[in-house]
Amino acid sequence: MEGFAARGYGTGGPDNRPLFGETSARDRVINLVVGGLTSLLLVVTLISAFVFPQLPPKPVNIFFAFCISLCCISAGILIYWYRQGDLEPKFRNLIYYILFSIIMLCICANLYFHEVGK
Repeated sequence: MEGFAARGYGTGGPDNRPLFGETSARDRVINLVVGGLTSLLLVVTLISAFVFPQLPPKPVNIFFAFCISLCCISAGILIYWYRQGDLEPKFRNLIYYILFSIIMLCICANLYFHEVGK
């Protein structure tokens, strides 16, 4: 019976991969870093849309920030479903892609709001 306790299922060692719905510490750190960066850039973008380059804000800036916020709502729904276990783990890469796209949109919006390159 001793041989059965340390069985690795062909992996050469104990099989300690997380099951569906469980996350490793590395995945949690990645999720927190990506989520924190995205949230920070979103807040900076929303504030910049209303404050820069002068008051009152330009309607184009507000519209740009509104469109980015709509993208964030869809990403938030996907993250919620993923945490509930309704989505398969392969959707995690799609969520990362959407968050990367939102980060790039926020960077572009901030460059536009602050009139960089003019």
